[in-house]
Amino acid sequence: MAEYVFRVGTPSGEIVLRKVEAVSPEEARQRLEREGYRVFTLAQRGRSTWTWRFSLGRVKLEDFLHFNQQLAALVRAGLPVLQAISMLARRQSHPVLRSALRDVEERIREGALLSQAFASRGDVFPRLYIAAVLAGERSGNLDEMLLRYVAYTKQMVALKRRVRAATTYPIFLLCSLIGLVAVMTGFVIPRFRLVYEDFGGELPVITQIVLAVGQGVRENLVWGLPALLALIVGLMLWRRTEGGRAALDALILKLPIVGPIVRDLAVAQLARSLATLLRGGITLVESFRVASETLTNRVLARTSGVVLRRLQEGQAVADSLAEAGWLPPLAIDIVRVGERAGSLKEMLDELANFYDAELEVKLNQVTTLIQPIMLVLMAGLVTFVLLSMYLPLFTFISTLGAR
Repeated sequence: MAEYVFRVGTPSGEIVLRKVEAVSPEEARQRLEREGYRVFTLAQRGRSTWTWRFSLGRVKLEDFLHFNQQLAALVRAGLPVLQAISMLARRQSHPVLRSALRDVEERIREGALLSQAFASRGDVFPRLYIAAVLAGERSGNLDEMLLRYVAYTKQMVALKRRVRAATTYPIFLLCSLIGLVAVMTGFVIPRFRLVYEDFGGELPVITQIVLAVGQGVRENLVWGLPALLALIVGLMLWRRTEGGRAALDALILKLPIVGPIVRDLAVAQLARSLATLLRGGITLVESFRVASETLTNRVLARTSGVVLRRLQEGQAVADSLAEAGWLPPLAIDIVRVGERAGSLKEMLDELANFYDAELEVKLNQVTTLIQPIMLVLMAGLVTFVLLSMYLPLFTFISTLGAR
């Protein structure tokens, strides 16, 4: 599969950019034509999505934010776009972003608009960003749209950092627990086995269990470790496929604690993306089409087609979003209030801020709950292993004392 970006005409007469995943440009073109678009040009050649996902040079959100802050400052200062891009390309330290900016600079020299040049490197520049730049070009307020996108990116970076901070310590405890089990069963317990063999007699059941586990780990380590690595690699490759990712996303949504957090994150991200595009003057239908592409969960993203069709039919935004089936009733009510009051963009921002706060509270609750559970598990495991190792010694000493 590869990604292709086409410049197309919508049934309403607008000219927009559409990104399609397909095997060939012909298949992508036919798919767009079946959806009712008129295809004009291929703005970006297909790049393998497989290659991109395994790329080691992916641009981090923080690096992209820093670039846009500089670009917004230069454009706001009155510097021509070509000169600004050329300057940032020379000063850019990230190799992938520097290469992309050089391609953008070349496209602008050839007469392309900034949005068209960014679209030619859709593997680096997100579609939401390209749409924001296009809106700025249409309205003549490119610097303002760049600043809005910078504000949007800052919110996403802050959210990403909160998630990372909440999950770092539990992951560290889990890795420590796995490492402790590996060391105890693979190295410590087998050494005690030699001591126990000199005692004679029957060992306690708890000791027999631990010794059996340790012996099994050592005897099967030669083929077990490669098999485990192969299983992990296989699961990672399966996760990269459409079916694997969809199955994993569906499983995540069904988890008791993780599922609601993922939904809250999706609501905040969708609302903030939609508000950013609407503020740039992009139509509601096109704004939702682009904003829905920011949803990383495939199960939730698939419902965007239903919402999009209802919006194209002229149905109210709140009623259209309700047909997705996963947005909370509170979010639908907030959108409905904003829609009736004529302040949809402002209410979408409020909705995103509300679910950001909700997400932070839930992450703190999960972290507070997981940490003691992991510590109790580690303490219980260590206690179990220590009892299994020293119980035969205590039995042997008491036997000697009785004699």
